[in-house]
Amino acid sequence: MSAGRPPRSSTNRWGQPLKLVLRLLVLGVGLGVITGTTLKLLAPRLADGAIQKPLADAKVTENGIKSLPLGSFEPRQELTALSQKWSQQAAAHKDLKVSGFLLVLDDGRFAQLQPDLPLPAASSIKTPILLVGLEDYDHGKFRWNDPLPLTKEVVGGGAGWMASRPVGTRFPFYEAATEMIRVSDNSATNLLIKRVGGKTVLNARFQQLGLPATVVNNWLPDLNGTNTTSARDLAKSIALVDTGQKLSQRARDLFREVMGTSRTNTLIPLGLLQGLGKDAADPDSELLSFGITVYNKTGDIGIAYADAALIQLPTGQRAVAAFMVKGPFNDPRSTDLIRAMAGAVAQTLVGRR
Repeated sequence: MSAGRPPRSSTNRWGQPLKLVLRLLVLGVGLGVITGTTLKLLAPRLADGAIQKPLADAKVTENGIKSLPLGSFEPRQELTALSQKWSQQAAAHKDLKVSGFLLVLDDGRFAQLQPDLPLPAASSIKTPILLVGLEDYDHGKFRWNDPLPLTKEVVGGGAGWMASRPVGTRFPFYEAATEMIRVSDNSATNLLIKRVGGKTVLNARFQQLGLPATVVNNWLPDLNGTNTTSARDLAKSIALVDTGQKLSQRARDLFREVMGTSRTNTLIPLGLLQGLGKDAADPDSELLSFGITVYNKTGDIGIAYADAALIQLPTGQRAVAAFMVKGPFNDPRSTDLIRAMAGAVAQTLVGRR
């Protein structure tokens, strides 16, 4: 008779399962501690928007090529720490009227400080004027090279060179549109205002575009600040183009090309660069090393300053931002404040190297 297998003892029968259970418990506790610690460390950065959310799902075009959506002008999640930072920066100058707005078009993160406050627009109003002009071009109301005659009515002082040309000189539409942005030519701006139908028609168009604070009351340069807009309106006028809500693809390209000629980069572009811990005589070139491109248009009449921009971020996302300050004539605090607010944007959306 064979001996057979010896019977298992009760200790051997229960020992291995108990060891396995204990190991699983220890492993679970360890994972829980690691997960909890990680979330605790990441939570403030997630709340402040420093960590980028994934881009929206790609769309498939008719030819089968995937492309990212253009985004929309739709505020969804406020970057409360950035909004509070702007409020603190503005509170240090109680005699200044300040407005700011930021929106990341791809995911809806935004920050705001009195974004709908109407303030003197100065030359920043030239961006929504460009939008209306290109919308008419898009609808076939005139050609890109149609001539615009210089009349006494539209000759404007201040910035630009067109006012020095004889009355009756004819400028092609594309030249007037470009010089309006490139060197902020006031006569070129007045040529466009007249071409789209005049101030009353232009203001009605602004309302149709959903820009309620944007109003042209007088020809440029409007040194008294009667023409108004808001930070939200300025940001929206750029977003309407870049998201494809207005203008054809060809006209959108023209809009960006014209905006890209702007010479003044001492407000939002320089502020972004300073927020990244750098400084340079040519902020645009230095920003490229960070993967940032800025298309902006400023405004300056001494008592009021403004800047509005499309910002291409290193992640490939795009944001629109606008800042406006009204204060004492030629007060350096106004421009310093715009740069400081833009710097806070860079620290929030990009961070430092």
